[in-house]
Amino acid sequence: MTTQLFDISGKVAFITGGSRGIGQMIARAYVEAGVRVYICSRKAQVSDAAAAELSAYGECISMPADLSDMTEVERVVTELSAAETALHVLINNAGATWGASIDEFPEKGWDKVLALNAKSPFFLMQKLLPLLERAGVPNDPARVLNVGSVDGMHLPVFDNFSYAASKAALHHLSRMAASHLASRHITVNVIAPGPFATDMMQPMIESMGEEKLVANVPLKRMGGPDDAAGIGIFLAARASAFITGAVIPVDGGLLGAS
Repeated sequence: MTTQLFDISGKVAFITGGSRGIGQMIARAYVEAGVRVYICSRKAQVSDAAAAELSAYGECISMPADLSDMTEVERVVTELSAAETALHVLINNAGATWGASIDEFPEKGWDKVLALNAKSPFFLMQKLLPLLERAGVPNDPARVLNVGSVDGMHLPVFDNFSYAASKAALHHLSRMAASHLASRHITVNVIAPGPFATDMMQPMIESMGEEKLVANVPLKRMGGPDDAAGIGIFLAARASAFITGAVIPVDGGLLGAS
C-alpha cells in the first residue's frame, strides 16, 4: 500500500525548463521512476542534449520551444497532443529573472519575466486542459505543478522586482485554477523553492558566497536534487491526491524562520 501511494510509473509528464535546474532534477527522478517525460527548453540544442542524457535512465523526449511566445506555446501543445492522448503531470518550471535597482529597472526586465513566469504557465495549462482531463480520475487526478518561489512569499534579499511579482502572481493564479479545475479531476499546486544550487542561483552564489546565502536557512544548506525530486514525486503521486491549491515552500525552513 505505501509503495503504491508513491508509484508514478506509467504516467506521462511535460516539464518546461526541464533541461536544467529544478526542472531537470525532477525530470530525472520521473524518468527513473518509469514516467515518460517530455522536456521543453528554449534552445533546441540544450533541450536535445538534456533529453539524451536523461534517456540513459528511462524515457525522455525533447520538445523545445520559446514559451514566452504564444505561437510557440500553441505549437508545442499541438506537438504534444499529436504524441499523447493524455497528460498526467504538467510542470510549469521555465522561468527568468532580472535584477536592477528600483531607479534603473527597465521595461524589458518587467515584460520578459512576467511573460515567461506568469503568462505562459496560464496559457500552457489552458491549452493542455483536454489532455489533462483525459488523464485525471477522482482518486488520482491529473496534476499541474507550478514552480513558484519563496521570493513571491516574502521580501527578497535581491532587487528582483519583476521576478518576485511574477512568482506571487503565479501562486495566486494557481489557487484560482485549483478551485476551477477540481471538479474536472485536475489538481493545481505550487512548489516554492528557497535557495537551490542551480544555474539561476549561480551569480548570487558567486557574489555573496554560499555561506551567506544560507545564513538565514535553519537547515544551513541549499536545496539539491533529492529535495526537488522528493516534492516532485509526492505531488505527482497518489499520496497527494487530496491536495490542491497549496503553495508548498521547499526552503529549508527559511520562511518559517523569517
